[in-house]
Amino acid sequence: MTDAGEALSRVVGEDWGRLIALLVSRYRRVDLAEDALADAVEAAARTWPEQGVPDNPAAWLNTTAQRRLLDRLRSEGTWQRTVERLTTDSPTTAPGADTMANLPDVDDDLLRLVMMCAHPALALEAAAALSLRLVLGVSTADIARLFLVSEPTMAARITRAKKKIVTAGIGFDVPASDDLPGRLETVAQVGYLAFTAGYAPGSGPDVVRTELSGEAIRLVETVLGLRPGEPVLVALLALMLLQHSRRDARVDADGQLVLLADQDRTRWHHDEIVRARHLIDDLDTTDELPALAASNLVQALIAWEHASAPTAADTAWPRIVRHYDTLLRIAPSPAAALARAVAVAEADGPLAGLKALEGIELVGHRLESVRAELLTRAERWDEAELAFVRAIEACDNDAERSHLERRLTEMRARA
Repeated sequence: MTDAGEALSRVVGEDWGRLIALLVSRYRRVDLAEDALADAVEAAARTWPEQGVPDNPAAWLNTTAQRRLLDRLRSEGTWQRTVERLTTDSPTTAPGADTMANLPDVDDDLLRLVMMCAHPALALEAAAALSLRLVLGVSTADIARLFLVSEPTMAARITRAKKKIVTAGIGFDVPASDDLPGRLETVAQVGYLAFTAGYAPGSGPDVVRTELSGEAIRLVETVLGLRPGEPVLVALLALMLLQHSRRDARVDADGQLVLLADQDRTRWHHDEIVRARHLIDDLDTTDELPALAASNLVQALIAWEHASAPTAADTAWPRIVRHYDTLLRIAPSPAAALARAVAVAEADGPLAGLKALEGIELVGHRLESVRAELLTRAERWDEAELAFVRAIEACDNDAERSHLERRLTEMRARA
């Protein structure tokens, strides 16, 4: 990738949500903001390699996106009505006159964007998908994989959500404290799905996208600052920190996936593990918590079992199985059932794990990947090969596909 390409990729990854928030704050047209910014990114991809990267790439994108959006407003004949609505709680300047450095309320605008996407007028999944796209810049294709739907279906869902914000007159503001709890579950789901997009990218060359997961943590911490001690966010933050603490050990020097059992635990961020434990200790038992908070807490307890084990061999797998039994009572899902089957296999052997897989239906490659590994451990070679082939065919992530192909080669050598 060229220097210009790297600079563009970096600013899009770091500032997408803030740039969208600035556009929505000023023009109140969430339906046009993303298209305008996408046009600006496309213009940067054409011009920066020839003209050089501007001194302030984010400000360049902001100015260019504003021009695109203004052109669209004028073509619609709505410019005058839009001007009359350009009142916000944060200071604004003339289009194109600002830089990211001299906008002290950009993070406030970002929070307003999150709250707008979490408005109760939007269905929960639509709100979460819209937030992932607008706030964190996750691709529509990867959001579709997170929600287990096709890309066209997800694109249509996001478009409808943006139109709903406009037609319903949803405000660009932080709700009053009495109204905030109604949006917290949506914010929590947004944070969790964004985090998942970072650690289980549906496509592309990356094993992990730690920047995205770090942004998801920042998002949750920002909202938690408005609502200190809120159980659903405290439990979620504990879970995120425990998972995020292993980021440096998840990939080797060659960019290959490193499984949990093989990770160098000295590379884990133990300060984050300690902080997560304190957050867990601040919560009541699952019986006293709302369902989503209880689900997050149980998942955090599972992650703690891994994080607190000195070695992989010391992992308390029977206790983890019991935690998954609790999770499946609180929030049953195919993904949780699959994870429980893995824990059962570790506790009681591959045949018990294969039995636990029965009846699970899950789109994608992960179910077949687990089945292939358990069949390999059971030395059922022909079945294992078929499962590996199915998993490879269903996998769109380059690094994970490479890992599966390597495991298939190793299995064949053993067979």
